[in-house]
Amino acid sequence: MHNLMETIQLGIHHLPYDVVADHTLLDKMVYSDMRKNYYWSEEFNASYYIAQAKAGFIAITDYFEDDELLLPEIQFAYTLLDFQDLHISRKVQKLLQQRQLEIKIGTELDAVAQAIEITHKNNWLTPRYLEMLKETEGKDENFKVISIILKDEEKLVAGEIGYIIGRTYTSLSGFSIKEKPYNNYGTAQLVLLARYLEKNGFAFWNLGQPYMAYKFALGAKVYERSAFLKRWFKETGQFPNPVRKIISETDT
Repeated sequence: MHNLMETIQLGIHHLPYDVVADHTLLDKMVYSDMRKNYYWSEEFNASYYIAQAKAGFIAITDYFEDDELLLPEIQFAYTLLDFQDLHISRKVQKLLQQRQLEIKIGTELDAVAQAIEITHKNNWLTPRYLEMLKETEGKDENFKVISIILKDEEKLVAGEIGYIIGRTYTSLSGFSIKEKPYNNYGTAQLVLLARYLEKNGFAFWNLGQPYMAYKFALGAKVYERSAFLKRWFKETGQFPNPVRKIISETDT
């Protein structure tokens, strides 16, 4: 495995819809180029967002002068959790034994986005990005944005926003209250989500960038781009199990 930190980003190039939606063009122009990971687009719309997500990109936002841009990233490497590798620390095991915690899967994007804004100093999940996520609802039967919420006695203590494609779930951004008495609730939310995904037949959880220790503490492993894409395209076809139905039933 080459040293990912030695990989150099040589410029950020425009990524138009006709490229991001064409697997042949992506193979030729994007996937094989290990000098580049970030691209930019001004297209904040559902069709573009779904296409780049299905192609394996994970998009954030940034500003160039006064213009907000979408930055789809085809990462040099991805962190994936296979559920048989899930590790649960003793502290989290104790917390889950002591408290009857349950996550709620639904579409409460506003509540989670507000909590992310409060808890993150540098928040790329802007109002424009959030509206784009909402606009994807019902646009593609094999793509769904969801919220995950963990409450303790009606207090929102942890959660995240992500999306389902086929038999995969991808995290976008999340939050947790870290001060007492809510230590370890963020990790508990992750463990409960992993259990939910495994129970409902997901192949793996895409945790994105391989630079955060909590992902490895959960048991996730790093896949370089080419290895990731092989797994990604295998598991992002039509999902044979009724995950849509499961999600709609929990969205109350």
